[in-house]
Amino acid sequence: MRYVKLGKTGLQISELGFGGIPIIRLDTNTAIQVLRRAHEKGITFYDTANAYRDSEEKIGRAFDGIREKVVIATKTLQRNGKNATDHLENSLRMLKTDYIDLYQLHQIAQEKDWQAVTAPDGALEAVVKARKEGKIRFIGVTSHNLPMAVKLVRTGLFSTIQFPFNFIEYAAKDELFHAAREAGMGIISMKPFAGGMIDNAEVAIKYLRQYPEAVPIPGYDSVDSVDQVTAYYQLPNVVTDDDRKLMEKYRLDLGKQFCRRCEYCQPCPNGVMITMAMGYKLLASRMSPAVSVVFSRLAMESVKLCSECNICKERCPYELPIPEMLKANYELYEQHLAMNK
Repeated sequence: MRYVKLGKTGLQISELGFGGIPIIRLDTNTAIQVLRRAHEKGITFYDTANAYRDSEEKIGRAFDGIREKVVIATKTLQRNGKNATDHLENSLRMLKTDYIDLYQLHQIAQEKDWQAVTAPDGALEAVVKARKEGKIRFIGVTSHNLPMAVKLVRTGLFSTIQFPFNFIEYAAKDELFHAAREAGMGIISMKPFAGGMIDNAEVAIKYLRQYPEAVPIPGYDSVDSVDQVTAYYQLPNVVTDDDRKLMEKYRLDLGKQFCRRCEYCQPCPNGVMITMAMGYKLLASRMSPAVSVVFSRLAMESVKLCSECNICKERCPYELPIPEMLKANYELYEQHLAMNK
């Protein structure tokens, strides 16, 4: 494992990080085992968020007693100062620490978000105050909107930018990466496996390693997954023609609109199992229809509970037309059911 500086922060971190969403699905003891295994394998950078349920608490318990050996980043979705401060204080408690290495304003995607966080008594004012008090070392920002991300970089107010980057979503490598490098900002690549849609970790990592200025933060849900991904970093990086063909196949299979399984749309007030139902088309392409309908039955039947309230659509950072996509997937599910009667 190589260690690199995160932009101008001076923070020395592993070239490969750890994304904190998947550990929310693990019991606490298993999550701690996975986190400690990652540290044993040389990973020192851990990214989470107040919104990721008990992820912060699990990270805090895993690294209690060795806090100084890891670099912890967390985030808030809050836009006003009071709520952002409350989030920060809660994160400090959960993480069992008195400082956050990198505190990020999360998902600044629209102009209204930017206006809210920069308003008097907004979240930015609150985190700047917390930095002066020593509770935060550096301030970063995340976004899923490319033009807004470039704007955020050019404000000069942040030490890092976090943005989706993988061989399907690769637009960031040009203008955004260039602007961040010019500003001396650290670049953090979220969703390196496109939210789990890329199920070939080796090819995903090969692509990412071509851009060493950007630190990927894949999520891990087992010790084996940690061992698998870190092992790739022990090898020379060679991207072959076969790798490029496989990448192109993924792009064609997924298209431009697909769910990254970030789960920001959840919970559905009507009980629709959105994330699993959104992946039905891809699942059916990888399994036989006969297997897919059995495997996904509970989720797909829950689609009938959708009232098209559009709450999920408003929450989606990718602005996906979720109700319409669920309806299309349910129609496909019904076709597959009919085929297997």
